[in-house]
Amino acid sequence: MQEDLNDEINDLNEGVNENEVLQPKQQPESQVETKEAPQSPSKVQVLTVRPGEVKFSLGTLVLIFACTFLLVAATFIQINIAYPVFGSTAQGLEPFHIYKYIPQVPAVLFVGALLGRKYGLTAVLLYVAAGLFFVPVFSLGGGLKYIFEYGFGYIFAFIPAAFFTASIMRSGFSLRNIAHASLVGVLTIHLIGLLYMIPIAFLHHEPMSFIGNWLVAQSGIKIICDYILTFTALYITRYLKLIMQVYT
Repeated sequence: MQEDLNDEINDLNEGVNENEVLQPKQQPESQVETKEAPQSPSKVQVLTVRPGEVKFSLGTLVLIFACTFLLVAATFIQINIAYPVFGSTAQGLEPFHIYKYIPQVPAVLFVGALLGRKYGLTAVLLYVAAGLFFVPVFSLGGGLKYIFEYGFGYIFAFIPAAFFTASIMRSGFSLRNIAHASLVGVLTIHLIGLLYMIPIAFLHHEPMSFIGNWLVAQSGIKIICDYILTFTALYITRYLKLIMQVYT
């Protein structure tokens, strides 16, 4: 009888041990850690001006002819700019002088920055070729005889100036590049134009006073106006380039 009771107690102990092995221990609910999957941050696309040449397309061809027309239009546009004349009041003169400004230089450098070296030069060359061989699009007419005009050196200087401006702007449309390109482009046009005018003046037996007056008229207030308006035009170009990137 005692042996049967001991056997039953042993069987119960073995059952309890098996249940402990089969059922894993569970952690208290307060100690269970739940990890949430990290959320990916939202992507914000920021458009920046990509340096480089404009890709050729039908739209590019339209832009080239539109920029050539812009150069023609800029030749015949005059902007009246008033600037003070110091000492004029004491002499009984008007305190301000009206300068009739023609915005050719900003237009040329704008075309170079917008279209790049290849297509910018194409637009400028079309303008020069049209004036020399086809249509009188220059301020005093046109034709091959125009190369003997005093101001043709400025027109000829449009070609290297547009090239230099486009080359500088290839590295980006930062304010530093805009200021640098504006300065180089404006000085290139005025320097070549002046150097071209001097032998033409000697060819026409003009006195030295003529050269001095020309220097004051073409390279005085005009250089300041050219630089300010060129800087403004190139600053606007950076946003036009963004629009071109979106739709091309």
